[in-house]
Amino acid sequence: MNSKLMNLDSMAVHGGREDLQALGVHALPIDLSTTNPLPDIELGGDSYESMALGGHPLPAGGSVYARLWNPTVARFEVGLAQLEQAQAAVAFASGMAAMTAAILASTSTATPTAGDTRKRHIVAVRPLYGGTDHLLASVLLGVDVTFCEEGEVAGAVRDNTVLIIVETPANPTLDLVDIRSIVTQGGGVRVLVDNTFATPILQNPISLGAAMSLHSATKYLGGHGDAVGGVIACDEKTAEALRRVRAITGAILHPLGAYLLHRGLATLPIRVRNQQASARRIVTWLANHPAVEKVYFPGSDGDPRSLLQHQMRGQGAMVSISLRGGFEAATRFTSAVRIFTHAVSLGGVDSLVQHPAALTHRPVAPEARPSASLVRLSIGLEGVEDLIADLDQALTAASSTPDSVPVNQSESALL
Repeated sequence: MNSKLMNLDSMAVHGGREDLQALGVHALPIDLSTTNPLPDIELGGDSYESMALGGHPLPAGGSVYARLWNPTVARFEVGLAQLEQAQAAVAFASGMAAMTAAILASTSTATPTAGDTRKRHIVAVRPLYGGTDHLLASVLLGVDVTFCEEGEVAGAVRDNTVLIIVETPANPTLDLVDIRSIVTQGGGVRVLVDNTFATPILQNPISLGAAMSLHSATKYLGGHGDAVGGVIACDEKTAEALRRVRAITGAILHPLGAYLLHRGLATLPIRVRNQQASARRIVTWLANHPAVEKVYFPGSDGDPRSLLQHQMRGQGAMVSISLRGGFEAATRFTSAVRIFTHAVSLGGVDSLVQHPAALTHRPVAPEARPSASLVRLSIGLEGVEDLIADLDQALTAASSTPDSVPVNQSESALL
């Protein structure tokens, strides 16, 4: 199949399924084998070495062992790479496993100056997903990290900088970051873009100059809240480095998860567009609600840099709001929803609401933590009138005068 002749909708349905006709099957097969028969010692050993070093299985030697390679996982990778307009993709057991592998691969493949014993350096543009921020702020991976704003990247880059990490739209404030500007400011340093909120349907960072486009596949790619995974789209050389880290650390995506995530790709375009349409209506309604102090949504500032026109193909379906009444109002609001589910994660067919400062961004440094009045909405596929009615009654509850604040739920607990 020539993916260049297909639009996104067709690619989403057919990508990664090119071998099914030869196999004589229509639905995606699931290969759950943990080990595979070897033709002989030498051929099996050659194939093992190829995969352990980040390459592909050798046809004569087979795929040997599931920590190194799995055909179900590989099909999902091909499908995602096509949607991202990338040469390759590498799938992991979670989005955080993918981010960890990207950092390890970037630091291990960098060529230091002779005698330079400094830690490798990473620049990270805030805001970021709380797990990513926490990982970078820790000493776990042995890297130096400079956190900065978008316009400060050029000044933050050093001669030992190996990676720049950005997320756009950002979690949870939906800030848009100019990917081309980051690439230019980096001056040749590789850029990783967390593309989870936009998905490949709305944004393709590699076509804008980024080296890697990362997804928490748990979210929109799977779309049904039943599979955890992560995936990075990139060029083949980068994929080789990522696969090597994956093989060594054992972070490969489970084949059942790969099957579910690959199946999710087929409906990704129609889900994203329908969820986005509902989000737009909800944003218009929220903007006039007296209980809402501010609405965060791509383009809500008028899009002065035209990023929605030149970088994205839509705003997506994530919305955040700051509530009048602060943390206590947020507590009452999240407790009052009936159709929305109060839960972490996002991007599924059902609508979710969560409080980032108390949950996903709790480990983040106080100066980078979201406001305690902010709640994040992931808009699903329910009827938009039902979602608005649910928000209306929950916002009414949030505006009421509380008798007391629940134990361990005071704003001070977040500081």
